[in-house]
Amino acid sequence: MRYTSLILLLFCAQINLAQEIINNPLLSEDPIQQQKWVDSVYNSMSVKERIGQLYMVQVMSKNSDKVNNTIVDLIKEEHIGGIIYSNGGPYRQARLNNNLQAASKIPLLVGMDAEWGLSMRLDSTYAFPWNMTLGAISDNALVEQTGRQIGEHCKRLGVHFNFAPVVDINTNPKNPIIGNRSFGEDRDNVTEKGLAFMKGMQSAGVLANAKHFPGHGDTEDDSHKTLPTVSFSKQRIDSIELYPYRQLIKEGLSSVMVAHLNIPSLESRRGFPSSLSKHIVTDILKGELGFNGLIFTDALTMKGAADYVEKGVDGITPKTLSKGGEIDLMAFLAGNDVMLMSEDPKKGIAKFVEAYNEGIITEERLSYSVKKVLMTKYKVGLHDYSPVGLYNLDKDLNRIKDDVLYENLMESAITVVKNSKSLLPLRDLQTKKIAYVELGDDSGSIFYNELKKYTKVHHIKADKLDGLISKLQNYNTVVVGFHKNNDNP
Repeated sequence: MRYTSLILLLFCAQINLAQEIINNPLLSEDPIQQQKWVDSVYNSMSVKERIGQLYMVQVMSKNSDKVNNTIVDLIKEEHIGGIIYSNGGPYRQARLNNNLQAASKIPLLVGMDAEWGLSMRLDSTYAFPWNMTLGAISDNALVEQTGRQIGEHCKRLGVHFNFAPVVDINTNPKNPIIGNRSFGEDRDNVTEKGLAFMKGMQSAGVLANAKHFPGHGDTEDDSHKTLPTVSFSKQRIDSIELYPYRQLIKEGLSSVMVAHLNIPSLESRRGFPSSLSKHIVTDILKGELGFNGLIFTDALTMKGAADYVEKGVDGITPKTLSKGGEIDLMAFLAGNDVMLMSEDPKKGIAKFVEAYNEGIITEERLSYSVKKVLMTKYKVGLHDYSPVGLYNLDKDLNRIKDDVLYENLMESAITVVKNSKSLLPLRDLQTKKIAYVELGDDSGSIFYNELKKYTKVHHIKADKLDGLISKLQNYNTVVVGFHKNNDNP
């Protein structure tokens, strides 16, 4: 009977191990060698070096050498595990990246916000359409190809993680920060497009990141500036906001970014950011959704989280620990793996070391997240690191096939919402006297110039509505163009 119990116990353990392997999106094609490398690197590090792996700091290639040299010092002294690039240019970033990698004992994990391409952050690089445009396309294969080509650009520049796709559902038109960054207001369409984008990008060897968990689409505030509130019930959030995450996780999503949100139905503490909530990060994301990938905080410099800590966190972190770095420790204890853009990495890492020595952070908890980071590094090829090549970089990041895809995306996104009396397409142009009227905060000149390629079109303007209507009396066809400024989504 005891032998039977032992066999049954071993069988169950094997099943659990098999399920963990199947559901682990950070596994490489050679998991045995991956595990050997991870264990070897982990065992060679001090506690401080291990903790440093949990930090990803911001770098801008537009900054001076003096500023960026402070990042070199941080990498050497604090053993930082990763960097997230922001504004600059491709050649400057490639050179800087090679220098920073050379300064690091263990190769750095590199991330970028490149939701619609590298041009979100870098000059002289490619801009694909924003997500809302992609959301209007019925052929998801085109969206998948977009993800793949953005992934190719990222990989060429030495970027391992693209913090995309945004899977927030744009159900609030007053949202000041999501808008065109979302695929739209329909849950299923957002999920389909997010999944296609993810698959395309990860097929190019660049890891995806779904954000902003558990859902930033229906808010009226910007978490960069304050702590937005999501006032919906748990049932509503479960059925709408969490739906895309469930589907992407099933299909191998590599990572998730947790937002700074106040969600009373999911976190009972008043005004407590979701990024610091163990119930939201550990119980829901890891437990209920079964996510085993890498978990990033949103930027810890954002007011949605930073303001909370400034108000005081007595009772959250023990008074035996020194001042500074509270938010980092809170985020880690909540279940996050990577502290993104900490306000003060030195203080944060010192706080972690103290918490480890005090037994607040256990060895099991530390190794769990650090080994996930190391697994990710192996998966993206950092066990066999090579510098970014500069030759032909501009051409590789601006290809003819990118132009072809862009044209296909724009053409496929054109949507006829309503066509009363079958007015479109315009026929018998020789009988038409056509006027064009522009509305919105952009000139619409590109659209107007396209209209003129087909027939004579007069651009009609007036200071007041009555004057405009009076001028239009001489025309039998009026085209009204509503154009929004394209500088920012």
